[in-house]
Amino acid sequence: MKRNTYFMDEEVKTDKVDVKYLGRILKRIAPYKKLFLTALFLLIFSSVLSLLPPAIIRTVINEVIPMEEDRLRTFVLYMAGLAAIGLLTALLPYFYRSIMGTVGHGIITDLRREIFSHLQELPFEYYDTRPAGKISIRVTEYINELADFFTSYLLDAIVSVLKIIVGTVLMLCISPLLTAVVYAALIPLTVCVLLVKSAVRKLFRTHRAKNSNRNAFIVESIMGEKVIKNYNRSDYNQKVYYDLQEDSFKTWMKIVRRNELNAPVSEFFWNAGTLALYAVAFALLSGGDTAIAGTVIAFLLYMGLCSEPLLQITAILQQLAQVSANLERIYETIDTPVSIADKADAAVLHDIEGKVDFNDVTFGYEAGIPVLEHFDLHVRAGEKIALVGPTGAGKTTVINLLTRFYDVGEGSVTVDGHNVKDVTLHSLRKEIGVLMQEPFLFRGSILDNIRYGTPEATDEECIEAAKRIYADRVAARFPEGFSSQLGERGEGLSAGEKQLISFARIVLKNPRIIILDEATSAIDSETELLIQGALDTILAGKTAFIVAHRLSTIRKADRILYISDKGIAEEGSHEELMARRGRYYALNMRK
Repeated sequence: MKRNTYFMDEEVKTDKVDVKYLGRILKRIAPYKKLFLTALFLLIFSSVLSLLPPAIIRTVINEVIPMEEDRLRTFVLYMAGLAAIGLLTALLPYFYRSIMGTVGHGIITDLRREIFSHLQELPFEYYDTRPAGKISIRVTEYINELADFFTSYLLDAIVSVLKIIVGTVLMLCISPLLTAVVYAALIPLTVCVLLVKSAVRKLFRTHRAKNSNRNAFIVESIMGEKVIKNYNRSDYNQKVYYDLQEDSFKTWMKIVRRNELNAPVSEFFWNAGTLALYAVAFALLSGGDTAIAGTVIAFLLYMGLCSEPLLQITAILQQLAQVSANLERIYETIDTPVSIADKADAAVLHDIEGKVDFNDVTFGYEAGIPVLEHFDLHVRAGEKIALVGPTGAGKTTVINLLTRFYDVGEGSVTVDGHNVKDVTLHSLRKEIGVLMQEPFLFRGSILDNIRYGTPEATDEECIEAAKRIYADRVAARFPEGFSSQLGERGEGLSAGEKQLISFARIVLKNPRIIILDEATSAIDSETELLIQGALDTILAGKTAFIVAHRLSTIRKADRILYISDKGIAEEGSHEELMARRGRYYALNMRK
């Protein structure tokens, strides 16, 4: 299947803000509606208070100052009111932003949990088509950027709209003529800003894609650091990173340049409107109406209050473009269907004998390119099957289908007569133990890693399992023995030591069906001899699938299958296949 790499931008579906995604994220406020409504109330109250000073100043200028009696007392009272309003409008933002911080954190936490849980259930096809870095950035950076949206921008958007509406109504009450003059300038200003923002939206999505490419390359470079150094590719990797960074930078600068158009455009129309306003106000004052002075000042103050939310809305539109681009990627992951899951009536597989059947199976990782075609394999309970053949012939595919890492395209795979699609994944995988060529250890103690697949096991049971497969040799190297802490991916252990601990996991799990996929490839010959002796005991009475290139690992198998040409090219015991002098014989002669 086609894999997206750090050289390929993720597809941009649309250059518009997707209201659908915004609606879905806003629905997440519901569990926090009490806190949200409290914050909204405080913000609206603060906004209403901010609308009072112009009216008070108008009253002071037009009515209080001309007073002959109690002018000073009345003036002081009005000033005290202005001071109280100023104090409240300074304090209230702290409270409602703190509350929205709590709401935003809760929503982001819920979203992280949902996407991480979903990632645990997605089929391998999802990971096959995307670099790890492009997946991780959706769980980290993209979600992080949503925090500002909920903490600040969401409430600001609501209140900005309310301020503009209320401010406009108040300006109309003061002077419809002056209001008309202002909006004659604001309407073309708004149109120009929206046109600029429309051009920026697609750029934001492109910038997200460039950042995703860069992150994918960083993750890949970290994981392959030893190979990079061994082959002296550090300089090359730096060049690739610089190129990816340059792509991201160029896109960001396009965004910056487009956004910078807002300043001169806004200034032009705002200054034009202001000049027109002053001209009209001067004409009115020239008419001899002395009361107009306070009215004009109040109007100018309300116009200033409206200009601030208008500028905020332009910033909010930019944020919405960024948020929409992030949400598109986040919800793409969340909406990816879990194609491999339990049926509603899935049965629990238990107490199996270990009989496995592949019945006329056809499967390919890419449409139209089958790896296995009309594949039939019937394995008796307790039989040991070895799989050999060229790379890419389908040996590991057989294992992937049995464990339901992938589902067959045609035909069926059964265990004890039960179709693996008809039983629960948990019960199926509980009965199957898989040891891969590249073992993966987690941060924690050696005991924790042995116990990983059997969390209820005691320390004594873990140690006994390790001894049976000679993994106790690994623990003996460390002063703290089995309690020794391992670093990320088993840092501090050799590849062979990691594999021994993985062996111990399988022994502790004690499944009915055991799969060994090149399990001894990283183990030295001396240790392998010891393990082979232990495996004879461990595999006794169990069904086993063994993929190996080392002939010593497969000689004792009940049947050896040579996988090639989308099926089984040869099968038989080691002696039978050697006597035929076919492909298996040729494979042995090359060893």
